[in-house]
Amino acid sequence: MTNSRKSPNGQFAARKLQRKRQHFRWRDKNYLRRTLGLDRKSDPFEGAPQAKGIVLDKYGVGSKQPNSALRKCVRVQLVKNGKQIGAYVPHDGGLLYIDIHDEVIIEGIGGSGGGAMGDIPGIKWRVTKVNGASLAEMVTGRKEKPAR
Repeated sequence: MTNSRKSPNGQFAARKLQRKRQHFRWRDKNYLRRTLGLDRKSDPFEGAPQAKGIVLDKYGVGSKQPNSALRKCVRVQLVKNGKQIGAYVPHDGGLLYIDIHDEVIIEGIGGSGGGAMGDIPGIKWRVTKVNGASLAEMVTGRKEKPAR
């Protein structure tokens, strides 16, 4: 008596084995996401390393335990596709150099697997430039904020 769940074995079983392997590959989560392009579809940057956007709002995000702070963030609408995302504003007093309707360049924040970093929940991106000038250089006093 043969078991129907067992893989076929024999001289002419190659096609059946190939089809069976193809079918069961879809149970692998990584294969499924890669083949259907789900990570790229859900990514607001659409695979790009950086994106340009317009600042809509400034707000604070409470940090996770055991820390206690308001991390300064901005809501940004991307120019390329109109999606709105939250971005962290680094450096001490960095938010003072950003106004609503400023043009900013944002990049990934560097969390594992493209996720959030450190104690900032739900924020995956950070601001690097404001109106074409580096935010870090504005904070250190090397550059002045350009008028847009």
